Amino acid sequence: MPIAILAVAAAILYAMYGEYLSFDALRDQREALLAYRDSHYVAAVIIFVAVYVAIVATSIPGATIISLTGGFLFSIFPGLLLNVLGATVGATLLFLAVRFGFGDTLVSRIDSSSGRVKRIKDGIDENQWSVLFAMRLLPLVPFFVANLLPALMGVPLYRYVVTTALGIIPGAFLYTSAGAGLGAVFDAGELPDASSFLEPRYLVIVILVVCAALVPSTWKRWQGKRTPE
Repeated sequence: MPIAILAVAAAILYAMYGEYLSFDALRDQREALLAYRDSHYVAAVIIFVAVYVAIVATSIPGATIISLTGGFLFSIFPGLLLNVLGATVGATLLFLAVRFGFGDTLVSRIDSSSGRVKRIKDGIDENQWSVLFAMRLLPLVPFFVANLLPALMGVPLYRYVVTTALGIIPGAFLYTSAGAGLGAVFDAGELPDASSFLEPRYLVIVILVVCAALVPSTWKRWQGKRTPE
């Protein structure tokens, strides 16, 4: 089963490399990483994206540090592009593993059931684009939940890929931008402050994008209320 394979891979990868997915490890290895990037740029890009894909596909902790690393090694651009690519491909692999692992059986059972899960699925089905974008954009929704839930709810693959790639751009921009400034932080002998991700100028952008994503479903609901029965 694909899910079992990913679970085993996650356990192995985290046991072998989990200690490197930290700010301390990035700070300690930064000279070696920068030297490798400068001497083997294409290989560094390929390895970085592959590592990002593996982290997201197996859902092991480390997406935040790898996103920061993308900005640190490759600056805002192409770091942002590489972060979005790695996250999208990894999320898509996890989506396919869940979909093939459970097939249409679970979706059929949910459709024929009643209760909270069925209501959630009906809500997603009615406003899939808006719901999927909102799940990606809202920081309160864990990344792995936004990866798993659509697969379990029967969301089409193409819709999942598009909303994932576009929906993670604002968050990826925040982390890539923060990562691009890590060199100065490390030179000062400090570790990144989580509050640096919450600068008003960045949060305003995210909030505006979230509101834009919710406009279609809000408009549809408003139109429905106006329609006479």
